[in-house]
Amino acid sequence: MYKTAKEAVFLVQELEDQLDSVASDGAGLAGVEVIVCPPLTALKSVYTVLGQDKPPIKLGAQNMHWEDEGAYTGEVSPVMLKDLECEFVIIGHSERRMFFGETDETVNKKVKAALAHGITPIMCCGESLEQRESGQAEAFIGSQIIGGTEGLSESDMKDFIIAYEPIWAIGTGKTALPEDANSIIAHIRTVLASRFNEEIAKAVPVLYGGSVKGGNIAEFMAEPDINGALVGGASLEAESFASIVRNARKQ
Repeated sequence: MYKTAKEAVFLVQELEDQLDSVASDGAGLAGVEVIVCPPLTALKSVYTVLGQDKPPIKLGAQNMHWEDEGAYTGEVSPVMLKDLECEFVIIGHSERRMFFGETDETVNKKVKAALAHGITPIMCCGESLEQRESGQAEAFIGSQIIGGTEGLSESDMKDFIIAYEPIWAIGTGKTALPEDANSIIAHIRTVLASRFNEEIAKAVPVLYGGSVKGGNIAEFMAEPDINGALVGGASLEAESFASIVRNARKQ
């Protein structure tokens, strides 16, 4: 919940300039995909800016309802997001689960609605510090993956992203060690292999989220099972976000 529409436009325009600099340093963007997910009030304004010249920035939303329309005051539907050419939507972020009562069941409904409208879900999962310290992290995250993908087909998973965000590392300045994050993400792939098959388990992009910065992203990207980052506070300034993009490029 940051940035007015005007501030969001300024940030995206500045980010475009920063990414131009990154792309021209010899290594280019090296296959890095950049997605911005502004607050709902800024989606149209950012969409208008991105629609002018289609830069290497794609548009996503932070949340949505699972119904196309209805008496759900204050909610936004997948139809509304699609109208703004949103290609992605974050679903089940830990803050949504913690403060707004989202469950694996509602996450699953939203995932299905996103896929039905051609929007790629970025489905979040992650454990609390208590669950981590008690050795329950893998079992808990596994249940989130199974619950969130309930009823999905193998073809559905071709347009699907998972974000692992340990709750204890979000906005705290604490980060999981790269090898620990990779271990959990490898477990997520094991669950996907059991739920679907090995091919899908290897193909689904899995991101790490939790106090990611330009100074530590390269260590995470060096791990074999981590495909990218779900960036929080560091995305609020173009320079720090661009630094993450620059250092996320596979060497």
